[in-house]
Amino acid sequence: MHLVKSTTAGLKRTISIFSALFITTIAIAQENSPYSRYGMGDIVPNQNIVNRGMGGISAGYSDFQSINFMNPASLGGLRSTVFDLGADIDIRNLKSNTSPDKFQSVNTLISYLQIGFPVGSEKMIKKDRFWGVSFGLRPVTRINYKIQKDERTAIDSMSTLYEGSGGISQANVSTGIKIKNFSAGLSTGYTFGSKDYSTQKSVVNDSVFHYPSNTAVKTRFGGVFLNAGMQYEITLKKNDVSVKNKPILRLGAYANFQQNLNARRDEVQETIAYDGNGGYISIDTVSFTSEVKGKVKMPATYGVGFTYAKNQLLFGADLELTNWENYRYYDQKDVLQNSYMFRAGAQYYPAKDNTPSSKYWSFVKYRAGVYFGNDYVKLDDKNRPNYGVTFGAGLPLTSLQRISYIREIVILNAGVEIGTRGNKESQSLRENIMRFSLGISMNARWFFKPKYD
Repeated sequence: MHLVKSTTAGLKRTISIFSALFITTIAIAQENSPYSRYGMGDIVPNQNIVNRGMGGISAGYSDFQSINFMNPASLGGLRSTVFDLGADIDIRNLKSNTSPDKFQSVNTLISYLQIGFPVGSEKMIKKDRFWGVSFGLRPVTRINYKIQKDERTAIDSMSTLYEGSGGISQANVSTGIKIKNFSAGLSTGYTFGSKDYSTQKSVVNDSVFHYPSNTAVKTRFGGVFLNAGMQYEITLKKNDVSVKNKPILRLGAYANFQQNLNARRDEVQETIAYDGNGGYISIDTVSFTSEVKGKVKMPATYGVGFTYAKNQLLFGADLELTNWENYRYYDQKDVLQNSYMFRAGAQYYPAKDNTPSSKYWSFVKYRAGVYFGNDYVKLDDKNRPNYGVTFGAGLPLTSLQRISYIREIVILNAGVEIGTRGNKESQSLRENIMRFSLGISMNARWFFKPKYD
């Protein structure tokens, strides 16, 4: 009983720490990404920190110590309860290709909160059948930009301020079952979010005063989503008795099906006056519409990939395609295009069966990967590349003696991503991203019925 109380107390402390961090992020967030104006905003990393360290490979990846968000079929590999959460620090550097202007923003964000556990009975396990379930909450996209444009007309000077906020989040419930070498899974839940943007125009004239104008649109939306995945495990050199740890090739595929979200939109056009505190007051409303119903169509995403594991080494690759040309916002298109992303990565675990527990760094999992593709935002009729490199590590925080005795472990997963959107040939901004990620993965033997009390 004292082991359960110890684990529960540690879980409560961890939740308290991350809740405090989440409150802090609201106060210090200052992200400003101009590309989040388009579509439903910037796409946040959809993988957990373990997968991100390997370039984001997910289709063929399965691990009993972490939860694979992209392919629910991997949940059949869970052997204990997993509490998984993560946070990111994004450092963005924006640089114009047409001027020397630069801009940097730093943003700290909660990345995901997920809990998974096995639910298969002992009878199922004896028949080589395993069943896992997970649920949680994570962001999918973010909208956050504030851009000012100053220009000179034939008579007056004009200043335009573009501002937006919002994004998409998902509350999910997922399940996966493994029958011998084949695994299949489903993930469903509720997608919800908002898209708020405004355009404020001010005209400067030496002789005539003009009130600034403001056009603001606020949209709220939500709907059910459905994802599916499968994996097939092939044991190589199966009949070779001289090979102790058989190499394993795992093939995988997943599909995030198209969503039709129900939306309601408010729109106002008005004249305003600034109050001197960074806000404004409405002077006169030109037009106002409320609760206009519509649809937001989110495109489907498909991915395939594999992993190959032998002894201490694991490596793999993924190919992901998204049909962004099918995106619609109240039946309107945007400057988006179909995108692809190729990912490749590896993990090395130095420890062997006879490695002494005193060699801590041999029990650390080291990860690295790359990704490249095209950005889904298409400006000036030109493609912009999207590419980067990743590094990561899984550091056990539980003593190795305790792990072997009670089969519970706490792992600190760390990752670094260095990426770029655009290049010198792009007519718009280049965006360089450095992302530091930290996550806690706690494995505990909850929901297991003890044989002895």
